[in-house]
Amino acid sequence: MEQLEEEEEKRGVADWMTTYADLMSLLMCFFVLLLSFSEMDVAKYKQIAGSMKEAFGVQNQVRVKDIPKGTSVIKQEFTPGRTTPSLIKTVQQQTTQTSTQLDLRVEAPPGESVKVQKLEMPAEAAKRIIEETQYRETEEVAEELKQKLEIEIEQGKIEIEYDRDSITVRIRERGSFPSGSADLADEFMPIVPILQQALKDITGEIAVEGHTDNIPIYNARFRSNWALSSARALALMHELIEDPALDPRRFKVIGFADTRPRASNDTWENRAQNRRVEIVIRRSVGPPEQIF
Repeated sequence: MEQLEEEEEKRGVADWMTTYADLMSLLMCFFVLLLSFSEMDVAKYKQIAGSMKEAFGVQNQVRVKDIPKGTSVIKQEFTPGRTTPSLIKTVQQQTTQTSTQLDLRVEAPPGESVKVQKLEMPAEAAKRIIEETQYRETEEVAEELKQKLEIEIEQGKIEIEYDRDSITVRIRERGSFPSGSADLADEFMPIVPILQQALKDITGEIAVEGHTDNIPIYNARFRSNWALSSARALALMHELIEDPALDPRRFKVIGFADTRPRASNDTWENRAQNRRVEIVIRRSVGPPEQIF
């Protein structure tokens, strides 16, 4: 009896069970590692889960993310017109819009010429871009002129205004001419070289315009305000063209008398504003005409 019990104790668990248990443990670790390295696509998982539920008869709505959709490649500014029948099988469009080509200059590396690219766009858009560019260029030139005449502007002798294609330098009577006279004041003469230098740096036609108030004048030299305004404009133009760098063909002289007042002539201050000489620089215009 004792011998049988000893034999049973010696048998124990079979040796192959140990190897099998080790193999199962290694497989489990292997799949755990695979799962830890994998990435879960939530959208695809929900789509698969929904398909499986429908396949097994489970009617349950599963919300998934929408698939990205493409956008239209048609230009947003496209305006279709009315088509007309033709002999051939083509579609024609009637439109009043025309296209314009703009030269787009692209900076090139040193040593290479500037590249010019043709850019097509509607005529109205091209016109608007050109006008905005002209306005910015005129604004830059006017600001430079204001810096050169900063002292005179602060003293109230000169005013500068500008728009898209012109710059106006307004010279008041008190800083340029004695009352009722067409001779430039001595205190104004230092300003003339500044104006000459500024006009050399600005391209375009130059109109020197004289203005007066509505009080009539009649003396041995001037029969009317027309004569006074023209004489003042002519005197200033003569001083400006003393600089040989200024082409006289750019100039014209105009006398307006009291026909274009800046303010009503009912007060002394308003009349003083109306007595003035203006230098109007019109940029990018045709050849000037001499008017006296």
